[in-house]
Amino acid sequence: MSKDKSARIATPQAVRGTQDMLGDFADRFAHVVDTFERVRRLYGFKRVEVPVIEPTAVFARSLGETTDVVAKEMYSFDDRGGESITLRPEFTAGIARAYITNGWQQFAPLKVATHGPLFRYERPQKGRYRQFHQLDAEVLGSDSPLADAELLVFADQLLKELGIAEGVTLTLNTLGDAESRDAWRAALVEHFEAHRGNLSEDSLARLDKNPLRILDSKDPRDRPIADSAPDIDAFLTGEAQDFFGAVTAGLDAAGVAWERNARLVRGLDYYRHTAFEFVTDRLGAQGTVLGGGRYDGLIEALGGPPTAAVGWAAGIERLAMLLADDVIDNRLDAVIAVEDDSQLALATRALAALRNGGFATEIVASGSPRKRFDKAAKIPAHALISVGIRDGEPHINVRGEGDRSKAAEAVVRAL
Repeated sequence: MSKDKSARIATPQAVRGTQDMLGDFADRFAHVVDTFERVRRLYGFKRVEVPVIEPTAVFARSLGETTDVVAKEMYSFDDRGGESITLRPEFTAGIARAYITNGWQQFAPLKVATHGPLFRYERPQKGRYRQFHQLDAEVLGSDSPLADAELLVFADQLLKELGIAEGVTLTLNTLGDAESRDAWRAALVEHFEAHRGNLSEDSLARLDKNPLRILDSKDPRDRPIADSAPDIDAFLTGEAQDFFGAVTAGLDAAGVAWERNARLVRGLDYYRHTAFEFVTDRLGAQGTVLGGGRYDGLIEALGGPPTAAVGWAAGIERLAMLLADDVIDNRLDAVIAVEDDSQLALATRALAALRNGGFATEIVASGSPRKRFDKAAKIPAHALISVGIRDGEPHINVRGEGDRSKAAEAVVRAL
């Protein structure tokens, strides 16, 4: 094999926006996932898995040909059969496709949740990677505002159980029903057309196909025009007002705090009614930690029957970054130092008893016996157990404090 350094396989660090995880951050990542799995069961959400690779059309039709994700960020390529396939940039489209192709309509309303890697080719920055990971929760086949409220309460409890709810605000808006949205869209087009000469190039491109996206433009040229655009409230039908009122009433009843953000939008036409984001200023410019909305027209756009649906997603890396420093206890329950090789069998029995009893335990039984205790003492653990000889007899000594240490000591004393 060549020893030429240039022939080495590129490490992930050579690919901008990817990451390896070990130790503390990997534990934080796992803690987020474990907490999500526990909370989603409390709300009756079934686990769902969908492929990492889908036909490109699934995402092009669901995300919109004119969006940045489709136009600039998707990892798409032709397979050996000539079919265009894409690494999934989000979960919702794949879940909607699965709902159609597997006949899951029979289970409606269907509450599902998943997590895993996603891929987008974009400029890496704090909390954003080209391979990243998300949590995802969806309710398919329900047109009830109670589904929206339940998803939001689910998200709120998740953030609270992760210990990161402080400083995170739920912002909420309504996009109305189809009639409301169409009327608002027409008013926005009229408004932006009147200022066409002052819009940025990106907003001019969006004006014909995706005018709502101009409202959240970051270009300084667009901000005065977007800020003076009409709000949706003037165009809401009575039914749309009642729907939004039922969602907010559900949040109030569950004790979930929220704020109205009338400028929070979703650009694609299949979005309806509720749009929401949980935001914070603790992650710099990228302040959204969880977001979603109702997408009643998506499944129909993918070729399925008209189907109401609502969902949210959250970046696992971002949530892990928000965890408190002391939320993860990386200490073992116990570490065993074998100070006399004649007692290796006793130490091995203690090791097995502790692990079988649910105690995370390591053993130090190699190297100089005189140095094993000091080596074991450097390993973070609730209990330090030494096994050796005292007065010619086998002897076990346990040092430590707290309930885990006492429980571990009881196990080894019972040998």
